[in-house]
Amino acid sequence: MTTNEGHRPPTLLEVSEVVCTPMAVIDEEGAVFGWTEPARRLVGYSPVQAMRRPAASMLASAADWTTASARVQRSPGPDVWSGPVALRHMDGHTLEVGLRLSRLSGPDGAVRWLVTVTRADAVLSSAARGLRPSSLLGGAPVAICIRDAELRCTWVSGTAELVDGIPSATRLGRRLSDIRPSTESDALETAMRHVLRSGTSAIDLEYPEWLSSVGAYGPFEASYFRLDGPDGSPPALCAMWVSIADRDRARERLAIVDGAAARVGTTLDVARTGQELADIAVPLLADFAIVDLADPVRLGQDALLYPAPADSPIPPFRRAGLASVNQGAPEAIWAPGEEISVPPTSTYAFVLSSGRPSRTVLRLPPDSRPHRGMAWAEKIRKYGIHAFMVVPIHARGEALGVAAFARSRNPTPFEDGDLLLAEELVARAAVGLRNANRYTRERAIALALQRNLLPHHLTGGSAVDVASRYLPADIDAGVGGDWFDVIPLSGARVALVVGDVVGHGIEAAATMGRLRTAVRALADLDLPPDDLLTHLDDLIIRLTREDGVQELATQVLWATCLYVIYDPVTRRCTMARAGHPPPAIIEPQGRITFPDLPPGTPLGVGLSSFEAVELEVPEGSVLALYTDGLVESRTQDLDAGTDRLRAVLAQHDLPLDDRCSAVVEALSAHPPADDITLLMARTHGLGSCQVASWDLPPDPAAVSKARFLSARQLARWGLEHLVTSTELIVSELVTNAVRHGKGPIGLRLIRDAFVTCEVSDRSNTLPRLRHARVTDENGRGLLLVNRLSQRRGTRYTMGEGKIVWAEQELTPGI
Repeated sequence: MTTNEGHRPPTLLEVSEVVCTPMAVIDEEGAVFGWTEPARRLVGYSPVQAMRRPAASMLASAADWTTASARVQRSPGPDVWSGPVALRHMDGHTLEVGLRLSRLSGPDGAVRWLVTVTRADAVLSSAARGLRPSSLLGGAPVAICIRDAELRCTWVSGTAELVDGIPSATRLGRRLSDIRPSTESDALETAMRHVLRSGTSAIDLEYPEWLSSVGAYGPFEASYFRLDGPDGSPPALCAMWVSIADRDRARERLAIVDGAAARVGTTLDVARTGQELADIAVPLLADFAIVDLADPVRLGQDALLYPAPADSPIPPFRRAGLASVNQGAPEAIWAPGEEISVPPTSTYAFVLSSGRPSRTVLRLPPDSRPHRGMAWAEKIRKYGIHAFMVVPIHARGEALGVAAFARSRNPTPFEDGDLLLAEELVARAAVGLRNANRYTRERAIALALQRNLLPHHLTGGSAVDVASRYLPADIDAGVGGDWFDVIPLSGARVALVVGDVVGHGIEAAATMGRLRTAVRALADLDLPPDDLLTHLDDLIIRLTREDGVQELATQVLWATCLYVIYDPVTRRCTMARAGHPPPAIIEPQGRITFPDLPPGTPLGVGLSSFEAVELEVPEGSVLALYTDGLVESRTQDLDAGTDRLRAVLAQHDLPLDDRCSAVVEALSAHPPADDITLLMARTHGLGSCQVASWDLPPDPAAVSKARFLSARQLARWGLEHLVTSTELIVSELVTNAVRHGKGPIGLRLIRDAFVTCEVSDRSNTLPRLRHARVTDENGRGLLLVNRLSQRRGTRYTMGEGKIVWAEQELTPGI
């Protein structure tokens, strides 16, 4: 016989390879019954020469045929046999090939063999993997049927019944349309007749639905080719088909796994990653899925060891993911976020301690699942849950939680492939969960560091009432380096500061702490805002050089800052900024302005282009200092955010603390992409009854007058117990101004939380505290002031000149 082969190259399915390779039919006596043209090309025998020739004579060892056919005869099932053999060519040389024998059954139990030559390396590699002969087709048996010119089945392999469910006895001698009359059968027979008429093979034809109508499941793929007899007898048809349901399921599972790579672990949020795992499993794998994580994982703490030692306590779990084909997931007993206790005898405990997943067919209420009484059993009955699978979530020796999957609408139990798919999905999610756990831990540390470094109790003294809000960025962006502070200064003044370190994480929080400490130290020197920012800029550059990490410096050691000093005596503000948004000023009448401050450069750049501006602020005004996270986002630029802030500030007439909350709630995203800091201060002024000031001539006689004026003012305030010490302080400070200063001398007493004595002049010469020697006649004045006062210092004024000051407590210490 000869075959008319198509020109389509073989595909991945080996059924195509079978069609396009040498083939022969051997009868039960071992003689050639059918022959093909590819067989002639391989061994040299023409169809006439090969017909009725013993098959053993074409093998280098005749025993190979006896052994192979005997193995097929003894096989308890319909398996084929495959193995490497040596063929003998017509001219005498040998060929090493792979030989596959498929047993065909005919009428009255007659036996034929379909012999197919394959590559020897394919057979050897399959054998090395430990595959059974029938597994050479990827685990899917190939059905073989030879039909006569009338399409009646004359020979059939035992594997055919496995593929389509039709018994061999029913098939032999009958056409397909006789067995299962249907339009699908008619279509198949039409394709067969076309092959018989044209001689053109039809290879790898896919039929997605027909097999289900004859008792099998899923789609199949078929190939047909014509067999011509050498004596002009009517041609026969060889049909081969294989179920491709497993292939399609494998493709679906691969698509699910590919989808998991893009959809699971998209954020560094532990709970969100758990929900993503549940979402991708339903309905592609299960009808109901839950993800429960150990509480330490959710909180960013150390996870359990995996597998967990048998005697180790299992912490509470918390539901992180829940998905169902039913609206609202009514099958669930616990809602997302609820705590779940894990009994030692539960399935959860088993999979965590054993390291193996659990797959169960549910017929009775399971006792291996944490439950609230019989609630779970009621869910099983009500929703028809029949299959349940629990897979441990672990990564790098750490147990993170468990994922459970159930089927109710899908009638098929979970198979090995489903379990492998579930384990693959869980493994991908585990990587994301572990990263999220580690990030949550780092974020918790950074957040704790941030909050511990920020002030816990703010007070503006008599100068301002203050309220503040700090809102960390979402878990993806990480904690930033925003900070704020309220610093009491001399003369009842107060400094308001807001800053933002570029970057996120522990480094940004630590840098923020260093800068906040530096600002407080520089503020204690009574530096003007522009000078303070200049010193802070130098400090950051020095820290960068000392660290020796230039790349890190460009990422973290940059910062913006706004520094404001408010004087309740003059009701004036002095402010400067380093690349920071300007403050908002809400006047008592409701007018809102954003002062036109020179922007300055961010700290750490090294340009030191800072300029201070002084302006008058009416008493009762509100200053709003903020970081850019409040007014700027990925979808909103700074100008648009500033306009929104203006509108929100105009709408609220609330107590300061409530107003602060309302502004943050109205402007912040949920969750915010950047840290948000807001500091609001309502200004107050000191009345004339709290402040007394005099102008004195630069003359030594002014010292006695200054003592007299001070004593009289203290008596008016009822602070006679401070007269002596104040007279000594005033005497020393005015004397120094007369001797070392110039211009008119100013004396001012302020009664607030302290009694402050201030002496000003037009010189920039700073007094220096030193310890005089026994023989020195001078140099003890400032040392005396230091002993009598609580604090003392010197500051420059906005114009030319300086102020030397000293503070005393209203009630002297004991």
